[in-house]
Amino acid sequence: MSVVLRNAQRAVPVRRAPLRHAVCARRAALGASRFDVGLVCAGNGLMRRLNGAYRQRPEPTDVLSFPFHRVAAGELPRPRCRDEYNLGDIFLGVEYIHQQCRASGEDFDSVLAVTAAHGLCHLLGYQHNTKPEWEQMYQKEVEILEELNRLTGASLRPLTADLF
Repeated sequence: MSVVLRNAQRAVPVRRAPLRHAVCARRAALGASRFDVGLVCAGNGLMRRLNGAYRQRPEPTDVLSFPFHRVAAGELPRPRCRDEYNLGDIFLGVEYIHQQCRASGEDFDSVLAVTAAHGLCHLLGYQHNTKPEWEQMYQKEVEILEELNRLTGASLRPLTADLF
C-alpha cells in the first residue's frame, strides 16, 4: 500500500524520498504495510490551527495524528472493504521541528524520522496520557527505532524518551 506525502509548507526544505522511505520502513516494522498512510509536512500556521481545533492548544506542535480507525494500542485495524485499508493521516510540524533542531543542534532529518514514527504509533492506538500508556508507547517506539538503527547505523531515540 502507499504512503502519500504532501508538503504543505515552504518554510523548510524537506527531503521527501528519504522521509517517505522512513515511514514505509516504520510502517512495516509495525506490521501495517498493507495500510495506506497520509503524511503532511506542515508549517507553524497550519499546525497552530489544527492543534487549536482538535486539542484546544492554539500553538504550533511537532506532530498531530488523525487515525482512520479506533484501535487498542498495538492492534491492527480490521478493514471490512478495500477503502478501509487506511491508518490515517500524520501532520508533521516541520517548521516547528526545524526550529527546535536549530536550537538544540539535533539533526533535522533524524528528528523528522523519529517524529513520524511517533505519529505512526498514535495511528495504531498508542497514547502517552498516563505513565502506563507512555511505557507501552515508549517500548513500541524503542522497538521500531532499534530496528531502523540496526539497518542504518543511526542512534535514534523515541520522541517521548523523557516524558515521565
